Amino acid sequence: MLNTPESKSSAGHHDNKKISVSTSVPESISLDKWADSGFQWAGEVNPQGFKRLSTILTAEREQAAVQLDIDLYRRNNVLHIAFTLTGEVWLTCQRCLQPVVTDLSDDYDIALLENDSQASLLDEEQDYLMLDEVITESAPEQLLPFKKLLEDEILLKVPMAPKHDDCEMSIDQFGDIPEEEETENPFAALQSLKGKLD
Repeated sequence: MLNTPESKSSAGHHDNKKISVSTSVPESISLDKWADSGFQWAGEVNPQGFKRLSTILTAEREQAAVQLDIDLYRRNNVLHIAFTLTGEVWLTCQRCLQPVVTDLSDDYDIALLENDSQASLLDEEQDYLMLDEVITESAPEQLLPFKKLLEDEILLKVPMAPKHDDCEMSIDQFGDIPEEEETENPFAALQSLKGKLD
């Protein structure tokens, strides 16, 4: 599942394919152009540049850029998209409503299968996607929607209900809380009323 340096070197990667560092995540990667020669990209990306992710980010803290490294390569005649995220985002704690940090740092290696028969070439724990399910837009060339794929993985990484590990929900108390007094059983009144109606 994780793309270790050993597995990368055994895949025969070439560092001279490195694309210049940029702050703009590739929206898509042309598989017609890069599937055989390989594609690499590195840069810092702004978490607020992702539409769906930006809706859950807190506005109370400045979001730092996240480091991203991408590597599109072939191994055993199967295309892989590997990427490493390094950084964190600020969300809103669902208990105290204060900012809480979530670490996004992780390594991903996803096989991109052209057909079902290629699944037999993968390790059991290898993550994979079917290309015909990922590439839904018809275009003159095969474009892997990388930015959408990356955002999907980030959204899977962040908790649905983020909260601080040691968070106690803050409760504003106004005035003294009266001690509970023993109250009559509300059903007792009904019972007596029932006796009168019989």
